[in-house]
Amino acid sequence: MKFSTPALTSMFHSGRSRRREEADSTTVPSSPPPHVGGYILAIALLLCVGCRPPGKPTTADIELKPEEVRDFAVLYQQSCAGCHGQDGKGNSALALSNPVYLAIASDDTIRRAIASGIPGSMMPAFAKSSGGMLTDEQIEILVREMRTHWAKSNEAPGAPPYTANEPGDAARGAVAFAAFCATCHGPEGKGTAKGSSIVDDSFLALVSDQNLRTTVIAGRPDLGHPDWRNCSPDRPMTPTEVTDVVAWLVVQRKPNPGHPYPGNEQSQAKN
Repeated sequence: MKFSTPALTSMFHSGRSRRREEADSTTVPSSPPPHVGGYILAIALLLCVGCRPPGKPTTADIELKPEEVRDFAVLYQQSCAGCHGQDGKGNSALALSNPVYLAIASDDTIRRAIASGIPGSMMPAFAKSSGGMLTDEQIEILVREMRTHWAKSNEAPGAPPYTANEPGDAARGAVAFAAFCATCHGPEGKGTAKGSSIVDDSFLALVSDQNLRTTVIAGRPDLGHPDWRNCSPDRPMTPTEVTDVVAWLVVQRKPNPGHPYPGNEQSQAKN
C-alpha cells in the first residue's frame, strides 16, 4: 500500500497531537498548601505530648525517701518483720498478729512500744524523736493497720489486764507455776521435751517483766505456747495467779547473768 506525501504528513501531525493530549491529561502531583503542613505538624506534636521517651522513669520507678513510705506492708517489713515474723506470726519476739495480744494491748501501749522501745528487752525505739527512723505518721499507720489486719472482735473476754493491778507474790507464784506451767517447763522451770527453760539466765536477761506477763496471758501461738485459758485442762488462770507467776519468774532473774563465770571465779581465787 502506498501513501502520498500529504497523507504521511497528516498522520505524523495527528500522532503528535494525540501524544500531547495524553501528556496533558496526566496530572503532576503538586505540593500541599502551606496550611496543610502546619496542621500535620500540630497533630504530630500533640501525639508526642502523651509519649514517654524510652528509658524515662515513671513516678512508680522513683524510690521514696524513708519518711515518705506510707504503705503498711512496706513499713512492717522494714521495721518489724525481722523480730516479729512475716505477717506478724512471731519469730524471736512475740506474734503481733496474735488476736489475744491485740485484745489486751491498747493502741497507746503499742504506739509507746514502737516509738520508745521497751527498756530491759530487745525492743528498740523506732520514733525519730527517740533516735529511730519512723515518723509519728508512720507509727500511727503501723498501730492502726496491725489492728485492722489482725485483731478479732470479742477474742479474749475475761482476759487478765495487760498490766498488773497489784504486786505479785513469788511464794504464791511458785504454787501457781506448779499448777499451770510445770507440765511443759518442768517443776523448776528448767524445761522438758515439751517446753524450753524459762529460768535460763540469758532468756530472763533479755525479756522485761511486762513481756513475761504478756506471754503468760497471750501465749506464743508460733511456739505452741497456750494462752492463760489453756495452761491447765481444769480452768483458766486468774489475774492474780498470772501476776504471781510473773513475780516468781522475776525472782529467778540474776542481777548480772553470766558474770562472773564460775571458771573465772576459780581462776581469780588461784591468782
